[in-house]
Formats: sequence, C-alpha cells, structure tokens
Amino acid sequence: MKRSNFTEEQILAILKEQDQGSKVADICRKHGVSEPTFHNWKKKYGGLTLDELRRLRVLEQENSRLKRIVADQALDIQILKDVNSKKW
Repeated sequence: MKRSNFTEEQILAILKEQDQGSKVADICRKHGVSEPTFHNWKKKYGGLTLDELRRLRVLEQENSRLKRIVADQALDIQILKDVNSKKW
C-alpha cells in the first residue's frame, strides 16, 4: 500500500481547516490533494484529536504484536501435536 506524503498530524491540521469554514475545494488545491482523498481522510480521521490518534497508533502496534504472539503459539502447539502423534 502506498504511503501518504502527509503525516497523520498534517492530515488532522488539514481537516481542521475545513472545520474552521474553508471550502473543501480550496483546501485540496492549497495542499495538493484530491477531493476523494480528502473525504477518505475525513472518514478515517474525522473527529479524532492528536492525542487520540497517538493512542490509536500505540494500540494498533500492540494489537499486531499480540497477534504475532498468538500465531507463534498456535504454530508451536501444532508442531507439538504432530510430534506427539508419531509412534516411536
């Protein structure tokens, strides 16, 4: 997936401009983004504050780490079952 040229903090600042009354077309032209991109950002980041966004990022990282741990444990369990099922 292509990375954005903007950080999440910059995206929040751009969205905040629209909350202050600027037109979407003017904001998009000023920052060099398309209107569909702006609306996708609004759908994804709308209503979030900077602190909430940082907390969300930390939680997503922790969630992915925990998913890897569970996958590793499931693999270990499967290996042990395979070894244990063989007749020696």
